[in-house]
Amino acid sequence: MTERAPLSRKLSSIAESATLKVDAKAKSLQAAGRPVISFAAGEPDFATPQFIVDAAAQALHDPANFRYTAAAGLPVLREAIAAKTLRDSGLEVSPSQIIVTNGGKQAVYQAFQAVVNPGDEVLLPAPYWTTYPEAIALADGIPVEVFAGADQDYLVTVEQLEAARTEKTTVLVFVSPSNPTGSVYSAEQTKAIGEWALAHGIWVITDEIYQNLVYEGARAVSIVEAVPELAQQTILVNGVAKTYAMTGWRVGWMVGPQDAIKVAANLQSHLSSNVNNIAQRAALAALTGPQAEAEEFRVAFDRRRKLIVEELSTIDGVSVPTPLGAFYVYPDVTGLLGREWRGKRIETSLELADLILDEAEVAAVPGEAFGPSGYLRFSYALGDDAIREGIGRLQQLFG
Repeated sequence: MTERAPLSRKLSSIAESATLKVDAKAKSLQAAGRPVISFAAGEPDFATPQFIVDAAAQALHDPANFRYTAAAGLPVLREAIAAKTLRDSGLEVSPSQIIVTNGGKQAVYQAFQAVVNPGDEVLLPAPYWTTYPEAIALADGIPVEVFAGADQDYLVTVEQLEAARTEKTTVLVFVSPSNPTGSVYSAEQTKAIGEWALAHGIWVITDEIYQNLVYEGARAVSIVEAVPELAQQTILVNGVAKTYAMTGWRVGWMVGPQDAIKVAANLQSHLSSNVNNIAQRAALAALTGPQAEAEEFRVAFDRRRKLIVEELSTIDGVSVPTPLGAFYVYPDVTGLLGREWRGKRIETSLELADLILDEAEVAAVPGEAFGPSGYLRFSYALGDDAIREGIGRLQQLFG
């Protein structure tokens, strides 16, 4: 009997999302009755605002929403996204330059598919979101990590990017505010990087999903606002998930030059067609409705940000840069490594994450998921009491 043909080598080489894996393990333990506190998932704990839910409920009564619609998204939603892009990213675009996607992840995937050719090198500032290198690989590109540590607030420089650039470099990933670090590039840093990319003809894929979650008067200046000429070689990725507590609604989008959007739209027409129409109507309400609750979410995240930084900073061996955006803190935990805790010798942040889950019943994502070892990512998108309890357990473990 002839042996079965093998599975796809490309897909077999792709790793499972580390953040989702840790969160799934935490939820499994919680379901088994363990009092696990999870800082793993980047998911707001708030309910989606009621006016958005009401818009979705109303959309259920319109039979037009039961049919196929334009694969690139409802025209009215694309108009609202264009208005948001002008307001928050300083870029004027037409609705034809926008594709509505099934969450920001699909937009990220399609962005790389649109501009990466086999063997192209993609500069990937690290620490990075765990999905980026896998999405680059799926486009047959080669991720080239450019690391900036806690001493740089996790922000790469033009000099570092130039040192990593080769004749095969065609794309730069630019994320501000960052997942996993919460770091925000200044307007000056953003402009310098944008001018460098423009000078070398490098595409920029900029993930702006956290642009409305900034603190201490910071502003996440879009790279196309800092360098308007760069718009012809930039794809912007965004969505409603984080700002409006709509992770499960799965509505994101990509914005870019007409030629890049056309090839991505052709891909989506075969890949998924239109995003769920009810969810699109909900996203429309989010973007065009009152923003008071979104601001309340941001204020709550700011309070939690201060709390978790303060509490983590009391642990000897933990260094905590203060994030200015998103809802993550990314402490350097190298001071806890190379030591014995509860009878176990801990050498890596992966081992450290396993230790704190086993011994303190706290879930965090190890730095290996985002680049080099020596770090942990904590999401503070959970309640104040849970933050106090969870970090309190770590204070006891490492006290």
